[in-house]
Amino acid sequence: MRTTVGIIGAGPAGLLLARLLHNAGIDSVVLEGRERQYVEQRQRAGILEQGTVDVLRAAGAGTRMDREGLRHDGIELRFDRRRYRVDFPALTGGRSVMVYAQTEVCKDLIALQLKEGGPLLFGAEALAVEGAATDRPRVRFRYQGREDVLECDYVVGCDGSWGVARRAVPAELVRVYERTYPFGWLGVLADVPPSHDELVYARHDRGFALLSMRSTSVSRLYLQVPEGTDADSWDDDAIWAELERRFETGDGWRLERGPITQKSVTPMRSFVQEPMRYGRLFLAGDAAHIVPPTGAKGLNLAVGDVVTFARALTRLTETGSADLLDAYSETCLRRVWQAERFSYDMTTLLHRAPDATPFEDRLQLARLERVTDSRAAATDLAEAYTGFPLE
Repeated sequence: MRTTVGIIGAGPAGLLLARLLHNAGIDSVVLEGRERQYVEQRQRAGILEQGTVDVLRAAGAGTRMDREGLRHDGIELRFDRRRYRVDFPALTGGRSVMVYAQTEVCKDLIALQLKEGGPLLFGAEALAVEGAATDRPRVRFRYQGREDVLECDYVVGCDGSWGVARRAVPAELVRVYERTYPFGWLGVLADVPPSHDELVYARHDRGFALLSMRSTSVSRLYLQVPEGTDADSWDDDAIWAELERRFETGDGWRLERGPITQKSVTPMRSFVQEPMRYGRLFLAGDAAHIVPPTGAKGLNLAVGDVVTFARALTRLTETGSADLLDAYSETCLRRVWQAERFSYDMTTLLHRAPDATPFEDRLQLARLERVTDSRAAATDLAEAYTGFPLE
């Protein structure tokens, strides 16, 4: 099998890249180790930056998003039983975000790819990337019980932090930067309408809490818990009671309870691998970088990576110039490190460290008060949250 671009991974990054290349007249093949049902059901991110929304619309994948997604014009910060709203459009010149689950983005892009695009193979396990430093890289994969080879001009690894693409970069060329946090998120899905019409980020002496949503009838909520916590060690009543404590305000606001349908614990980690290119192998999304979920940047960073690659390859195809392709890693990493900075800032702003001192607690509150009292500080948060430029 031969194609111009071999894409490993059919998450939102790989699927969007295939769509962008198709629209530019460039052929590709997508290899996905999991089956279609798994890809369309795995729960991941749910906040789309303004730039991601614009890209999906321009790619022809925004119809259902615009019909069913929830536009949000701000978030609420809570601390000391007080509430403060960050107004995105007022602070950013009109930008907002969209609540639309990654599962739904994948469903939309899969439907388009199967209808109009190139091959999308589910159950095709990538085994290795070979010859990345040559002009004929190959992806060895297993499909329907036998091994095969996908020959490409370029390979883009959208296969996550444990995939084969990242491992194909020689160790002596790799620089890794990472931080592991001593806490995680206990996340729940609940069949109850959200108790607030925008996301609520709460800082509490007992730990962080987040009120989010998947739709107007399904709530997504998170609690900061110690690293290594077993989700099953928390029963439903204990989860609701702790959420109520951490979201408590002085104005009588109430958290509505409902049946919890799913529980899981997400570890918190910051990670960047440089460079994001080796020869004709390009890394995108979690294959190159991971952010703690506090800043809602993971999916959006992956979108930025594949938009950068698609624009660069289109320029090469149309003009013969490889300048954007040669600058891929540098271009992506500028945006990546700004997202890492913002995600770190949000995480340390809102989570209480297990060994926090009274000085650190008071400093944290002072940082939050700075956001509520300063338009400049609030603008910095709003600009970062709604998204860094994709150029």
